[in-house]
Amino acid sequence: MKAKCIHIVPLSSRCLEILKHARAMYPSSDLIFPGTKQASALSDMTFTKVLRDIGYADKATPHGMRSAFKIWCAEVAKVRDEVSEAALAHAIPQKVRAAYLRTDFLEERKALMSAWEKYCMTAAPVTGVRGRKDAAA
Repeated sequence: MKAKCIHIVPLSSRCLEILKHARAMYPSSDLIFPGTKQASALSDMTFTKVLRDIGYADKATPHGMRSAFKIWCAEVAKVRDEVSEAALAHAIPQKVRAAYLRTDFLEERKALMSAWEKYCMTAAPVTGVRGRKDAAA
């Protein structure tokens, strides 16, 4: 975390399944997603490379995924801005407001992450990615 603060993330059931599978792939590592070098995490460029490899480098960015989530929160899920900002671990820029608003909205974020999982798992498949019709949006 850039802010060096603890950020609790309520994980959806599918996320937990993915993490369990990842842990099983690398049982001797302290890292869930280890890099290619001994005891190192994935490079920050790994996701960018994946997008490039599947032909999406000109259509998507890793940070754009956060933006897509934020837009979905506002336009589809209709959640309060404070909740989506907390989900993204954004700090409250107004110091006085931040001093009084000392909540992480954890219960609301649990429901939000569950709704995001449902949305992601039911979104229409993307076509035209190197001929694949099964690539997730």
